[in-house]
Amino acid sequence: MPATHDDEKNMDSTHLEMLPRGTGTGGDVGLGLGLHDEVTAKDVTAEGLADDMLHVDDARAEELRRELASNRQGGWRAETAEEKRINAKLNLKLDLFILPLLALGYMFNQLDRTNIGNAQTSGFSTDLHMPSTAVNNASSIFYATYVPFQPIVAAIGRRIGAHRFMGLTLVLWGILTICHAFIKNEAQLIAVRLLMGLAECGFYPSVLAYLTEFYPRYECGFRFALFYGFSSVAGAFGGLIAYGILQAHGALYSWQYLFLIEGAVPVLLGLAVPFWLAGDIKSAWYLSETEKAFAEKRMIVDSAANYGRGHNVTRRDFKEAFLDWRVWSIMISNTLASLSSQGFTVFFPVVVAGLGYKGVLANLMTVPPYVAGAIGVWLFSWSSDRFKERTFHLLGGMTLVIIGLILTIVIPLSNIHGRYAGLMVLMFGAFIHSPVAVAWLAGNTPEPGKRVIVIGISGWANLAGIIGTQLFQTKFGPGYIYPLQVTVGLMAVGWAGFAATAVALRLINRSRLKKIQRMTPAEIEEENRSDVRVGDKKYTFVYGL
Repeated sequence: MPATHDDEKNMDSTHLEMLPRGTGTGGDVGLGLGLHDEVTAKDVTAEGLADDMLHVDDARAEELRRELASNRQGGWRAETAEEKRINAKLNLKLDLFILPLLALGYMFNQLDRTNIGNAQTSGFSTDLHMPSTAVNNASSIFYATYVPFQPIVAAIGRRIGAHRFMGLTLVLWGILTICHAFIKNEAQLIAVRLLMGLAECGFYPSVLAYLTEFYPRYECGFRFALFYGFSSVAGAFGGLIAYGILQAHGALYSWQYLFLIEGAVPVLLGLAVPFWLAGDIKSAWYLSETEKAFAEKRMIVDSAANYGRGHNVTRRDFKEAFLDWRVWSIMISNTLASLSSQGFTVFFPVVVAGLGYKGVLANLMTVPPYVAGAIGVWLFSWSSDRFKERTFHLLGGMTLVIIGLILTIVIPLSNIHGRYAGLMVLMFGAFIHSPVAVAWLAGNTPEPGKRVIVIGISGWANLAGIIGTQLFQTKFGPGYIYPLQVTVGLMAVGWAGFAATAVALRLINRSRLKKIQRMTPAEIEEENRSDVRVGDKKYTFVYGL
């Protein structure tokens, strides 16, 4: 529906992207002692700091010009000794109270999505007298509801409160995972997978959008990776669970126990999430009043568009998200890059089995590559935040995947250890692109309402799961050369797409620099306060690369 008068008033005061300052280029300009004093001073309100951030003098105008020239966003960074002490303590509390529960939930999100591959190694389709293509078809049909509904469901989640919504989704998909244990035919399998896709689709974008409300942009990337890396841990954990459970012999098939156990845990987690997680910084029960004030002020310094926005998602947010070329460019590139993490990994146990490892041992041998994947994504994302750089880290991770794929293709199938080493290289880089790409996109989208939709659209990269499930069919085994060759080619196109997006954003920054060089500090301040252009469309917004 159209924005109301209150919405428009909100836009005037909170939907204005300011000069994002934390260090300036090279750290020599920064916020200045005045603003740093305001961040830690108890008598300075968040409203007062937000208004002061809109002011532009000669020093801030020069800082903006340097940021545009270097393609480096300022963002928040603790500079004084007192800021560093409070910032470290605050981040530790947020990490301990937010990340473990969400990461555990996401781990089971990945387990429940991919455990059908583990079940297949224990005779899932054979026991139910289904054709060999049933698992591939069911895995593909999952994405028919999971992919298209992500932006809409994520927007609904923001409206009702992310902490409540995430708990609800955990309960729903946990119940549907349990339902897998009682499936009797392919029709029932497809129906359950369609419902499961709808239940899961809002969880991932809601978590990432939730984290952007608590962490500054260059502290988000590593947190995204800590969270996302548990998809890699899920692969390892899934292999260990499968190794133990698939040896069970009782009244049920071993794969039934797998679905029952991996479905029960998300239900329990979902019941706890709404009571444990806070709706926003002000309601974080685990923070002191001083920490709440500091947390709110550092988000204002990082991007004033975050301040006072509430849970509104307007029609304008949808329009700007769907018409933003950056979103589509990164989404398409991310789809191609995700063939390694979304499509290939679903059938990774089957590919490993093709090397000669059988049954439960095939599941156990998937553990080391997934551990390598977790290490890779955490290392690259930490470095990306540390150096405030996204593009080269993103492309570097994809390059590792391409190298690993080529090694897996060219090494003869008879050389089991050599081929397994190629898979290790592949998996080390397989998960890097997603958190870095989303952090890049989120950091360049200052408006919270638009951001949650943008993150939802970026989730359409899960289309790679459809491509992957159709590529890695048993008829291409045991070497799977053709699927691996196609994956290499598509990932190379994705690599080029990310590189082209970075070049385009660099050219936009250069164009804005020319405009800012012709403007006085007063005119730059007017650009900050005006709603003629909003968010990342303002001339004062620097696209981070």
